[in-house]
Amino acid sequence: MNAHSLDNYERPELIPPEPGTKLLMHSCCAPCAGEVLAAVKASGIDVTVFFYNPNIHPQAEYEMRKAEDTRYCEELGIPHIDGDYDTDNWFDRIRGLEDEPERGRRCTVCFDMRFERTALFAAEHGYHMISSTLGISRWKNMAQINEAGVRATSRYPEVTYWTLNWRKKGGAARMIEIAKREAFYQQEYCGCVYSLRDTNKHRREMGRERIQKGVKFYGREAVKSPVPSSGRGEYPWLKQPADGSES
Repeated sequence: MNAHSLDNYERPELIPPEPGTKLLMHSCCAPCAGEVLAAVKASGIDVTVFFYNPNIHPQAEYEMRKAEDTRYCEELGIPHIDGDYDTDNWFDRIRGLEDEPERGRRCTVCFDMRFERTALFAAEHGYHMISSTLGISRWKNMAQINEAGVRATSRYPEVTYWTLNWRKKGGAARMIEIAKREAFYQQEYCGCVYSLRDTNKHRREMGRERIQKGVKFYGREAVKSPVPSSGRGEYPWLKQPADGSES
């Protein structure tokens, strides 16, 4: 029996660095947000989600990930704020880093941009603490993420970045449990056009088919739904190009 699984786990109360203050949680996607938001809510922390991810490509993929994130927040009764999809600014920031590997300098600049906007929003709207769901993913470098968060909040004396390790005590495993329970969309690349390019390149080298966006869901195959924005069925706006020309 796994003592850290959802069926058996007794959540301890989380003690944030600024107890009693409002938390602005940057969310990258619903699968990563699942366990993090459940843990925060169980501890009675006043949390609002800030969805700011201009790195996600293409826009149809962005809209689907945002729809999933919004759906989960609505289920939990957590406010969800939609940030800008300012992709031009994102491409400006990472210019010259297009060929950096995953977890390299391009990712650092991407984290910096997203956390800087999150910290600015926090400072302007009375949030004294921010954090991010990015840290729970085993595909990410947690030190790289936390360092970016601390840099972003260093501009605002009244805002703190919460560097909690969300993966510990079975957090990463519960993330997958919740994703399956909620049938979240299962994205197969980090999000940006370069991660899509590199993932498909690796798949070709391994003799695998390229990524099919909008068809995989945790725990089950995608099912037809008359309301795609519900996040529980197919997303028809993500049809693959007929000629297979996309990276």
